[in-house]
Amino acid sequence: MSEVPPMTFWDHLDELRSVLIRILVVTVLIAAFAFCLKDELFAVVLAPRTSDFITYRLMGVEPFSIHLMNTGLTEQFMIHMKTAFYAGVLVASPYILYVLFRFVSPALYDNEKRYATLLVGTGYVMFMLGTVLNYLLIFPLTVKFLGTYQVSPDVANMLTLQSYIDTLLMMCLMMGIIFELPVVSWLLGKMGLINASMMQKWRKHAIVTILVAAAIITPTTDAFTLFVVALPIWLLYELSILIVKLNG
Repeated sequence: MSEVPPMTFWDHLDELRSVLIRILVVTVLIAAFAFCLKDELFAVVLAPRTSDFITYRLMGVEPFSIHLMNTGLTEQFMIHMKTAFYAGVLVASPYILYVLFRFVSPALYDNEKRYATLLVGTGYVMFMLGTVLNYLLIFPLTVKFLGTYQVSPDVANMLTLQSYIDTLLMMCLMMGIIFELPVVSWLLGKMGLINASMMQKWRKHAIVTILVAAAIITPTTDAFTLFVVALPIWLLYELSILIVKLNG
């Protein structure tokens, strides 16, 4: 039997180009589909601005509604495109990870493939959990506090659509990254860079850091909102200690 000749650097480059093209095509197609579903897309995105949102109903929040405004000629169209593209990336992310993993996996040993599959799969799940938690709990509480806060009844809030969307996307990204803490801790523990006793020793410092990070993510003076953000991050840190300990 004839042996398959090894791929050259340029062969790998061509393969990477085809992978990136497929990712771009799929993402753009899904984003275009989301762009066409404008009413459904923004019904989801703008839902936390009124008291009809599920989180507010469960918490028994008094009726309120935050009115958004547009200040630029092309702002609404550009926000529509940006939101649709973000939705396309989010929906296409499983395919993106699958294609990238198929490109990288031939260079891995069997045990490395198992670890890589576990790492990528768990990382994706944790990122999505962070995004969902932000949309259902953290962002609505932030919007409720900041959107209805007034220094005087004579000063009305006039929030822009740009500010609302940018805050939502930024907080989703931040919470998704923060939820990768157990995955990163497992990886660092596997590499021998950290251990459970080290993380326990620095727990007090970690709590202070968590509070600072929670204050940055939700720039409010509401202690309850700060607690709601800091609590899951602290639980993630404790989970990371347990994972590193079980990892030996």
